[in-house]
Amino acid sequence: MLAVLGLLLERPAHPYQILSELRERSDSHAAAITRGTLYNTVAAMAEADWVSALGQQRSGNRPERTVYELTPAGRAELVRRLDSQIRNPEREFSRFLGAVTYLGALGPDGAAGALAERAGRLRERTAADEGRLAEALAAGAPRLFVIEAEYALCLARAETAWIDAVLDDIHTGALTWPPAG
Repeated sequence: MLAVLGLLLERPAHPYQILSELRERSDSHAAAITRGTLYNTVAAMAEADWVSALGQQRSGNRPERTVYELTPAGRAELVRRLDSQIRNPEREFSRFLGAVTYLGALGPDGAAGALAERAGRLRERTAADEGRLAEALAAGAPRLFVIEAEYALCLARAETAWIDAVLDDIHTGALTWPPAG
């Protein structure tokens, strides 16, 4: 809901535009929402008076689409949610953390191999993301508008450093496995 409110803060849009923009900007947003869910979310937001219909829009042979804009109540809700989410750290689900819980099942060699491969993939992704961020900044994008990319890079670097430390502990024997049996 936060992403939808945020996009409507930028400009009025119809739900399909919102979904397309979410998919273009971030895999994490797009994975969490389907077209049906988005339309239901926008309807609930209209019911709560957070958005209002601006009118109908037609493009070519496509059906008419309702364009929505953020209302003052919607802006207040966006600010309230943003403030709360920034102030209050929450434990967020991570599939990687769930897998690390059972790292011992891989054995030292299996764990080292899997972790080394992940670290390599993280380095590749981080390098590509650093390049995209640098391009955006060089093109004049204000840092504030790409700050989430900066944060994601920081998390990826921290994860890579942690994996490297665990790999070192596996190789030196500082991280041990119980005897098989």
